[in-house]
Amino acid sequence: MYPLRPALQSRKRAARMDYNRPMRSPTKNMKKLVAAVVGTLITGGAAMAQTPAEKPRAVPGMAERMAACIACHGKEGRATADGYYPRIAGKPEGYLLNQLQSFRDGRRRYPMMNYLLGHLSDDYLQQIALFFADQHPPYPPPVPADVGATVLERGRLLVSQGKPAQGIPACASCHGAGLTGVQPAIPGLLGLPRDYINAQLGAWRNGERTARAPDCMGEIAKALSPEEINAASSWLSSQPVPADYAPQGVLPKPLPVACGSMPGSSASPGATR
Repeated sequence: MYPLRPALQSRKRAARMDYNRPMRSPTKNMKKLVAAVVGTLITGGAAMAQTPAEKPRAVPGMAERMAACIACHGKEGRATADGYYPRIAGKPEGYLLNQLQSFRDGRRRYPMMNYLLGHLSDDYLQQIALFFADQHPPYPPPVPADVGATVLERGRLLVSQGKPAQGIPACASCHGAGLTGVQPAIPGLLGLPRDYINAQLGAWRNGERTARAPDCMGEIAKALSPEEINAASSWLSSQPVPADYAPQGVLPKPLPVACGSMPGSSASPGATR
């Protein structure tokens, strides 16, 4: 739910891949914030374990308990202008839960998140996921792309068609025709900064980010060149977000690859594994 490292150069220089840079360490101020709110999270988690088992939507008082999340991810999880922490508002509940569990269990690594979530129960992580899945603040306009038309067209083709000869599926074949994401666990791809998309694909490619086997995104990212990753992220980040942007209920056909992070998924016949 955030990248390995933000681009600190100008927008033009940020077009180059920088996913090989080390992760940025938490600042002193952020460490103080975490120390101030982690007790609230853990206390809330203990109380959550005493709630009925019928799994209601997020319980009252969650907004106050999410101070640590909002400090980085913005009001209601809408993201901030620095392009470092992504939007988490309105993401599929299952996707958010999967990412929270991955941070807690070490499949996805970032010191602050690993520390903050390390002692939280599945029930409490579920409530965090429910809370942010139910937030729907408006999206800001996209940042205009500062790469050429050839790069953008290359990105559009990768997103819409993939690389069939190499067995790489289109982004749209898993994330939905409108790139809105799919319930319960596939995220949308619009409304994210280019630097964040670059960093996440770079993390998959370098093995810094992993998922439950079969790790479909790891396999796909490893098959892409840095130039292809930058082209796809440049095109995605420059697209406007429709007013009715929301995750699809289901995909019209099976996933083209087997993906361990999508419950019950199995690859369609002849698909890449």
